[in-house]
Amino acid sequence: MTNTMREIIKVNRVWYCLDCGKCSAVCPITRWEQQQYASPRLLVERAINTRFEETLADPLFWSCLTCKQCSEICPSEVYFSEFLRDARSLAREDDHAGTCTHSGMIQSWAKMMTDPDLIQNRLGWLSDDLRVSEESDTIYFTGCLPYYDVAFEKLGVEGVEIAQAAVKIFNHLGIEPQVLADERCCGHDQLWEGDTETFRQLAERNLERLKSTGAKRIVTTCPECARTLKVDYPQLVGEHNMEVLHLTELLAESDLPYSSSQSIPAEGLITHHSITYQDPCRLGRYLDVYDAPRHLITDLGLELTEMEHARKSSLCCGTSCWTSCGQVSKNIQVERLQEAKATGADILVTACVKCQIHFKCAQDDPVLGDEIDIAIRDLTTLVAERLG
Repeated sequence: MTNTMREIIKVNRVWYCLDCGKCSAVCPITRWEQQQYASPRLLVERAINTRFEETLADPLFWSCLTCKQCSEICPSEVYFSEFLRDARSLAREDDHAGTCTHSGMIQSWAKMMTDPDLIQNRLGWLSDDLRVSEESDTIYFTGCLPYYDVAFEKLGVEGVEIAQAAVKIFNHLGIEPQVLADERCCGHDQLWEGDTETFRQLAERNLERLKSTGAKRIVTTCPECARTLKVDYPQLVGEHNMEVLHLTELLAESDLPYSSSQSIPAEGLITHHSITYQDPCRLGRYLDVYDAPRHLITDLGLELTEMEHARKSSLCCGTSCWTSCGQVSKNIQVERLQEAKATGADILVTACVKCQIHFKCAQDDPVLGDEIDIAIRDLTTLVAERLG
């Protein structure tokens, strides 16, 4: 074991593992991996007691969703997700990497964004009725929404619709946010799949631009951007000294003039406006934001029906960092969609575009059909429509 690996084990409390197996009971990969038994406990054991090469060969090393369910139940407070993040970075230094999905498209555009001279057509989605200002003390960090909109158009994913809805909501609050033409990907996926060099370059570009704005607050509709900007930038790259909020947190503190008679379009006729809510991992278990989205849903005049697994026990959407997406991921997604369908709700609402992408991808299945057929929407667009 290298000294670097020893330090990674130490800083993430891996030595404290009691070998109790509680992590295996909640790990979604453990439940569905059929080719080889996968368990956070066993990976930790290999990391402590064996050569690093054997740890790399563990089926969980690259497939772990870093959803943090194991840490929520761990009696020893082992930071398993963070341990894997750091260990993956070490593996990258030795030219190991997970299997990229979508032919590495998303990893490629992130690398392109590290170019300091890159010129992007990033603001084409801003229509004339959306008011923004270069003088605002609030920045709307759009993230990769414009790129997802193109990449996943076939699935009917709300990409720039979420961004447009967010600015509409800001305007209703009397805010004309800054929207940056030269914003880069936040680097979340690169950090958690071990590509720390690309993450650092993206973070440095964003930090330089963010600090130059004079703004005091960053608001995003992406939980992964929120976590990365709020926690990882200050800890790993540099301070920006700005408040970071997910839009649901901002709205929970606001008094919006909702129209109770406003219809909510979705896939098909909505009669009862019954909602079930998907807790994104980064917004819930990582940032402890559970109540704000639920308060918004009930404030909209909608009926909220919780799934069997909700809040801290919420099931992940099944794919992380655009890496190692296969049958195991599909099984996790189908399980969650079945759970949503079982509530009798009309719409599955989430506050993370990636959850929407992954669930709609799973629904693109001619065999399962009605078994997982439920309308999927982002909370941001629902709020904007309710505003009228």
